Amino acid sequence: MKWITREKVKVDRVACPWLIRNFIDKEAEFVFLPHDSDWKSIQNGNVYDVPNCELGHHGEDVSFDSILKKYGLADAALLLLAEIVRAADSRPSRPHPAGEGLRWVAHGFSALGLSDHEILAREFIVYDALYAECRRQVEAAR
Repeated sequence: MKWITREKVKVDRVACPWLIRNFIDKEAEFVFLPHDSDWKSIQNGNVYDVPNCELGHHGEDVSFDSILKKYGLADAALLLLAEIVRAADSRPSRPHPAGEGLRWVAHGFSALGLSDHEILAREFIVYDALYAECRRQVEAAR
């Protein structure tokens, strides 16, 4: 299935593909279009993290949250990771302290001049590591 969003990926537009590929659609194809695309006219794929879409920002929730909710993903480690993504991608009222570090990582990858697909390929390992730590933290709290 095609998953379509804005080009020049950073936090949420890397976290969402990681989530989709690992928990929803292992064969997902990601398409990155210019920011001024006509998002409402796209009919061949799932649009995410663009203005006024179902899988976008709603209140303090970021697109990662919207995808978790739509697909019923309630794993405690994913919910903790969502707090970090939310803190890195927006300005929630109670940000997770790890969010600022993730924001720095995302902006650093952006500064390397890589394509969006190259950023995904390299940064997915960051999300693998964050998810592993989230799982460890959740287990330790039990």
